[in-house]
Amino acid sequence: MENTMIFSEVLESADKLSLDEQETLIEVLHRRLIEHRRAELAKEIQNAQQEYQEGRCQPATPSELMKEILS
Repeated sequence: MENTMIFSEVLESADKLSLDEQETLIEVLHRRLIEHRRAELAKEIQNAQQEYQEGRCQPATPSELMKEILS
């Protein structure tokens, strides 16, 4: 048996909650999203630092970056 609910089922279930419970659900989901984004950002930073340490990228000024983007 599949443990995941489809999106419409989740919405229907949320509609059955009281307003206070819906607000709490929103707060919990919001905190989880923040934590997920924070973890993704930390991983991207770690990867970028590793690339730099391995010499696979070079530091550049903002104007150098813009020049490369626009060329």
